[in-house]
Amino acid sequence: MHTLSQLRSGLLAGVSRLDLSCGLAEFPQEIYQLADSLEILNLSGNSLSSLPDDLPRLHQLKVIFCSDNQFQHLPEVLGRCPQLSMVGFKANQISSVSAAALPKTLRWLILTDNQLSQLPAELGQCLFLQKLMLAGNQLQSLPAELAACQDLELIRIAANQLKVLPDWLFTLPKLAWLAFAGNPFCKAPPPPLSSQLVHWQDLQIAEQLGEGASGLIYKASWQIEEATQDVALKLFKGALTSDGLPQCEMAACLAAGEHPALIGAIGEVKHHPEQTPALLMPLIASGFSNLAGPPSLESCTRDIYQQDQPFSLDITLRILSSIAAAAAHLHAAQILHGDLYAHNILINTKGETLLGDFGAASFYTDTRLQKIEVKAFAYLLEELISRTEGSPALLNQLLHLQARCSQSDLDSRPIFTEIFQELSTLSNN
Repeated sequence: MHTLSQLRSGLLAGVSRLDLSCGLAEFPQEIYQLADSLEILNLSGNSLSSLPDDLPRLHQLKVIFCSDNQFQHLPEVLGRCPQLSMVGFKANQISSVSAAALPKTLRWLILTDNQLSQLPAELGQCLFLQKLMLAGNQLQSLPAELAACQDLELIRIAANQLKVLPDWLFTLPKLAWLAFAGNPFCKAPPPPLSSQLVHWQDLQIAEQLGEGASGLIYKASWQIEEATQDVALKLFKGALTSDGLPQCEMAACLAAGEHPALIGAIGEVKHHPEQTPALLMPLIASGFSNLAGPPSLESCTRDIYQQDQPFSLDITLRILSSIAAAAAHLHAAQILHGDLYAHNILINTKGETLLGDFGAASFYTDTRLQKIEVKAFAYLLEELISRTEGSPALLNQLLHLQARCSQSDLDSRPIFTEIFQELSTLSNN
């Protein structure tokens, strides 16, 4: 994090990214000294309610974050910034977005946790749009004109007031990651079983293991009658995440049941001293690590793998078979994972694989939604094939499977039970 004194003294001359969070109520004019170099401007966590009309003087600006401020409208000046492609205004009080506020080069729009009841039809003219994050608003519908945004790959519309799931979503050829839980049209999740309720007083909390977008993970000991079991405890950070509601994540995780390739849940934790939502999960054995890192600002929707990270054909087939089986298991329970990504997959050196993170999961009744998740699997296939060494003939068969999973016509894609069967056949060759 940078400081105003650094900015004013000239110490930040030539930087391409500026991060200022220091109670700002007005836009610092000194930022314009960086006009020839500044590409990423992060003013999150301040008290701003407007941006200056001459913001386009930052002619290199590609990314702006103004989350956790006091904006009531998306500033129209953003639409005049010539290179702006990513706009993030999470957790403000934004109730309106005008067409003028939308940059022509927009790829990634974050308006999570605001007060929007509608969006302008002109959003459909942002033809480069790939990622649209709108969870936690008051939207009753989405503009049908968004169907023109054929590059859309990820959409988050959970925790709104949508009465129907728009049919045009199924015409988007690249859509792979969709979260919609917590809307009036959604199928109600099943209540947890009595065996899935865990009392806080039966837990002893140990060290923190990690932190995700929605919560903190701790190691814990669970007292069950006369025995003690090592477990993982997830404490949710707040009432809303970028993907949706903690209660929706917990319901999906509990309803998923057990599967060898899923990081499921043991139970919902009750009676936390501060009523914090919490989930008890199995403790992952040592030796597992993330298959890839999450997308970068540049990659937008695609995960970041380690450079020169090759996979043997055997390992690749194990990963793909496990994930296909896990997805088929979820779909049999009418659960859409919503975030089937390499960064949500854990693997070890043996190729044992675990799919986790139910933050974007939704219960569904429309079986066409399965085919949207197959598109996400197609992207995973593409990423792994490009990093796999082995039999050219088998790799060619994987490429054919990838092409089938990636077809623009949603109805032509296979479902996960078919994908798993095909992968099993390849594994036995």
